[in-house]
Amino acid sequence: MATADPTLFSKLGRIWRHRWTDEAAVRRVLPADAMQRLAGRVAASERRHSGEIRICVEAGLPMSYLWRHAPPRERAVTLFGKLRVWDTAHNNGVLIYLLLAEHAIEIVADRGIDAHVGSAEWAAMTQRMAVAFREGRFEDGITLALEEVSALLMAHFPLADDQPDTNELPDAPVVL
Repeated sequence: MATADPTLFSKLGRIWRHRWTDEAAVRRVLPADAMQRLAGRVAASERRHSGEIRICVEAGLPMSYLWRHAPPRERAVTLFGKLRVWDTAHNNGVLIYLLLAEHAIEIVADRGIDAHVGSAEWAAMTQRMAVAFREGRFEDGITLALEEVSALLMAHFPLADDQPDTNELPDAPVVL
């Protein structure tokens, strides 16, 4: 008796999970008031350093990623470019990306800040976020990452007393 290909079932399960998770799921874990608070925290953070921070929460991957079984990191890197996080004056933009359908967290940093921060430190940051997310504390997890990214940017790209804060990117989280 022949058995079905487990990779086919795996692929179909992943597609179903991503199609089932929608923007309503994002609103349940991060309602409008939480999104406003996160935008305010990004704005407050960026007044203390020259870096730019973007938060992106995506319910599920587009079908083009699912058919290829692309990892969440690939999507995060694509969004890093589409949201122009790479296009900052000091190459110190950071994207905090959350993919709800897979409970995946990715932090993508531009080369200016990435030169100062090792991959182990970024990985540890995502692990701390994951603990909060497993407990259902999504706003707390993102806030924790935002605080840690802010501390790194303040350490390596502080604003001088006479340096104006130029906000190069929107502060509001992006929901896809």
